[in-house]
Amino acid sequence: MATADFLVIGAGISGAAAAHALAEHGSVILLEAEAQPGYHSTGRSAALFTPNFGTPLVRRINAAGRGFFETPPEGFAEVPLLTPRGGLTLATPGDEGRLDEVLAAGTARDPIHPIAAAEALRLAPVMRPELVGAAAWEPGVADMDVDAIHQGFLRGVKRRGGQIIVSAPVAALSRANGVWRVTAGGETHEAPIVVDAAGAWGDEIARMAGARPQRLQPKRRTAIVVEAPAGFAVGEMPLVEFVGHSPYLKPDGGRIMASLADETPVEPQDVQPDDMDVAVLADWLERHTRITIRTAPRAWAGLRSFVPDADPVAGFDPEVEGFFWLIGQGGFGIMMAPTLGRIAAELATARRLPADLVDLGIRAEDLAPRFG
Repeated sequence: MATADFLVIGAGISGAAAAHALAEHGSVILLEAEAQPGYHSTGRSAALFTPNFGTPLVRRINAAGRGFFETPPEGFAEVPLLTPRGGLTLATPGDEGRLDEVLAAGTARDPIHPIAAAEALRLAPVMRPELVGAAAWEPGVADMDVDAIHQGFLRGVKRRGGQIIVSAPVAALSRANGVWRVTAGGETHEAPIVVDAAGAWGDEIARMAGARPQRLQPKRRTAIVVEAPAGFAVGEMPLVEFVGHSPYLKPDGGRIMASLADETPVEPQDVQPDDMDVAVLADWLERHTRITIRTAPRAWAGLRSFVPDADPVAGFDPEVEGFFWLIGQGGFGIMMAPTLGRIAAELATARRLPADLVDLGIRAEDLAPRFG
């Protein structure tokens, strides 16, 4: 039987970041159900740093973590974690007024500027000119090296003495005498504190522990990757989307990745792309760009999990002793990981947030588990 100060369930980006931060305060065991960490949401990300997306709380958390990505700890990674990409939001003719809301989301650190349609088409020449009436440019959008970030946290856990156990789905949780006993992968582990970082399975883990669920809803998002049109240099093209919640596209290794930005409610699962979603997306892409899809695109799907208010949940359960929630990151888990990991460690040990996070408007009560 293995014992530790903290048991973290789920070795995706959030669990890895939390385990990394907690390992500065005590011994950590990080449990992963799959044969490799990050198999589900972390490994199926659009890999974009979009600082002005998300709820106000999400944006504050992302702002707090940007310095980590720009200047990571020594030895964390051998490659840059962020690479400039830029983001382009387009408005169709007659819909230009809707860009006002996009422009208003900019900040002094990450501004968003209006640009002319001609400049937008220069930046994204694959778009159909007749569909571009006006545009907004966000220079702060960047590509994220998700694998480098995730592996950096995992290596850091090991360097700090933590243990990572894969192929260990949790079968049972029980608590007695101030200690959790977790059966996972045929073995038993004990710790006074359990961190539920199980992603889409967060509520399932909570039920095993006797905690009331947070109404966590996994949602499927489908993406395809297609060949770029001949003669178009797409490597420097920005992220492109139309104003409002809509499909988007971006370069992907010399090809084009696109998504409907769909959010289809599903049960926790090894999610696969839906054929109808792929067909609708391919049709959208051909109607809005100069791309002609001649062969079946490579398609994939990932899970984004939300609680009803779309803010992350991080904090001790008020009814179940020693059970710490770390779920509901939606599509922003990688961006939020450094700060949420730090938040988890501070709340789990000091029971309060550091002053610099409080000064940014991040409050423990806004992250705490919510019932009803």
